Amino acid sequence: MKTENSIAAFEEARKYIPGGVNSPVRAFGAVGGNPLFIHRASGSRITDIDGNEFIDYVCSWGPLILGHCNAAVVNATKAALDCGSSFGAPTTLETELARLIVEAVPSIQKVRMVSSGTEATMSAIRLARGYTQRDMVIKFDGCYHGHADGLLVKAGSGAMTFGQPTSPGIPEDYAKNTVSLPYNDINAVKTAAEKFKGKIACVIVEPVAGNMGVVPPRAGFLEGLREITAKEDIVLIFDEVMTGFRVGPASAQGLYNIQPDLTTLGKIIGGGLPVGAYGGAAHIMDRISPVGTIYQAGTLSGNPAAMAAGISTLKQLRNQEIYDALEKKSARLEDGLREAAKKAGRFCCVNRAASMLCLFFTPGPVTDYKSALASNAEKYARYFTMMLEEGIYLAPSQFEAMFVSAAHSDEDIERTIAAAENALRKS
Repeated sequence: MKTENSIAAFEEARKYIPGGVNSPVRAFGAVGGNPLFIHRASGSRITDIDGNEFIDYVCSWGPLILGHCNAAVVNATKAALDCGSSFGAPTTLETELARLIVEAVPSIQKVRMVSSGTEATMSAIRLARGYTQRDMVIKFDGCYHGHADGLLVKAGSGAMTFGQPTSPGIPEDYAKNTVSLPYNDINAVKTAAEKFKGKIACVIVEPVAGNMGVVPPRAGFLEGLREITAKEDIVLIFDEVMTGFRVGPASAQGLYNIQPDLTTLGKIIGGGLPVGAYGGAAHIMDRISPVGTIYQAGTLSGNPAAMAAGISTLKQLRNQEIYDALEKKSARLEDGLREAAKKAGRFCCVNRAASMLCLFFTPGPVTDYKSALASNAEKYARYFTMMLEEGIYLAPSQFEAMFVSAAHSDEDIERTIAAAENALRKS
């Protein structure tokens, strides 16, 4: 595999961009080597600047559920840009995308567009605090909700440890209002709700954790969160930036039949363009300015190109056959990866939620952050490199998801399974 052009491009990028990348995981630090610079993509394939083609399971970290360069999405985006790239004023495209979201997700009665998932979660938490007149936030170990200050927090040695910032630049006085608990541990939530009774503004959770690898919720965990938060008048926020419209037409809350108070969205609702959104019950959402007093604004919120791409994507996703086909292909990939690991003599755990998957280099089970960390990251790094050599592009980190798209063919899946067996034998 030729990489001379990507190596040169990385050296040039590091002169002007910190680490040569605009998001840390892209630097290949967790897997070694140099990142590949991508030139173009189509369907399930991406091609780098050296001309290497790969079957892509990153899919821009999840948004491209229809595959790269979906014709309808591309045409809708071009048509929007022909009318102007940004106005700083309302457009009917914003209303149309909002209506599609509200019609698809029962818990969302009103929705506000923003420009990123981080902005969505930050705004939703501010809204929850303003609505409840409380300060404390409960999150879960290994769940990533963007890089806002109060959310870059990880639990200490005990389930009830106050949050400590995990990045310089975050004041401890700010981070102390965040408590991080073990994911999938409803008893820890019960204890926290009792200990901090009357002080907790919200519980925010990825209903399917996708940033410690893929970790689905245990039976009863999400139901327990809903019960506790309702009883204690705590706002329940589902962070569905990753799972929104990915795991089903009504997102994870539809898949598990749980209605949160607020939901954050991103990725798929922008069809591959920068976007975010937060929405929920009307009586909470109407506390936002200009109706209410809780302030949030954004120059590029509701950008017409992103709205057009999102509208085209969500309209196509109203076809249940797309989700049925995704489920079939994803289930085959899950089974195939298990078979490949067994044939290669490797003790691996494969977790899946709809079209999100992860292969952990541990016998498992992987049910939370602690068990995810038991995976052998060095083995994953070797596996990642071998898969690149086999023409398969995976996330350059053990703790990220694989994403299957509608553009992946049965042949792509079978080729991936065969490549995995070869890579596992060598890794």
